[in-house]
Amino acid sequence: MEHARIGRPGTVFLAGLLIAASAMAESSAPPTTPDNYARPGQRVAIGQKRHLDLRCSGSGPVTVLLESGSHADSQSWFRVQPLLAAHARVCSYDRAGYGFSDAGPLPRGLDADVADLHALIRAVGLQAPLVLVGHSLGSNIVRRYASEYAGEVAGMVLVDPPAQDLGRFMQAQWLKDDATLNRQRDAFIASCEQGAERGALAKPVPALAPCIGAPAPWESPAVAAANHAHKLQPAFWHTLRSELAQNVSVFAPPVPASESHGDIPLVVLQAAGTYADAPAGMRKSLEAARDATQQRIVASSTRGELRKVADTSHDIELDRPQAVADAVVRVLQQLAAKRG
Repeated sequence: MEHARIGRPGTVFLAGLLIAASAMAESSAPPTTPDNYARPGQRVAIGQKRHLDLRCSGSGPVTVLLESGSHADSQSWFRVQPLLAAHARVCSYDRAGYGFSDAGPLPRGLDADVADLHALIRAVGLQAPLVLVGHSLGSNIVRRYASEYAGEVAGMVLVDPPAQDLGRFMQAQWLKDDATLNRQRDAFIASCEQGAERGALAKPVPALAPCIGAPAPWESPAVAAANHAHKLQPAFWHTLRSELAQNVSVFAPPVPASESHGDIPLVVLQAAGTYADAPAGMRKSLEAARDATQQRIVASSTRGELRKVADTSHDIELDRPQAVADAVVRVLQQLAAKRG
């Protein structure tokens, strides 16, 4: 549920800062965000007088932790989490500066996100090893976590990991256009940031109205009101601007050749329509970069596998939540078989 739609890492197709994907709920997943997302979950102290907001449900011998994509929070998992609660203890959380979590120190890159995640897991006493599930940027966060704390991770499900090393696949003019869009995006977010600091977003002038945008079609009125309130806060914009700036360096290099996750179960879900809105020639290059990235990630575990998901945008967790749940259940079954 990425509130500033990113067509590819580092690129915003500017159409307002809340562009709703047309996601159809599967029959067993809630069609509308439950009203409990309009209120804080469990406030977990992680040190430095900071708290992160955590939501857990279900029970089982293994805990599944859900990591959202860029500029998204625990709401992005509202269709997946209830599907998994019948199989395991499952938790989602708001990263620093988003949702009901306190802001964190800048910059907001992988180092900061992994440090916060580790502090959260320690503070709440989540039982390791965990199954980590990451969407988009969240896949980079959980991969980094699994590399730094290998003994705490039993398996991973990575939901449409974004293309890396685009410079190797894209034409020079496309990269130039991408840099121009990055500058436009940053200028737009800076204007929203300044508007929030002045308290000008509650009743924005026309130039600032796109900062707030319209509610997504799946948001209940209570949740829409809470999301609106979050975007009035300067901390949201400070976090968003920093995270997107850091993403440039996150996605620029290829997946490290040295990245290895041993023999843990690892499932990569690939969306059929990640780049559906891109021009045909550009889409071919983007898909080639995406395929190379995801194949390298799959190869980082001897038990890695790639699953292609039809009829979905980049937001598989919204469009096809059962596909995500099925992949997690497969990992849980593999772990149960290993335990004997």
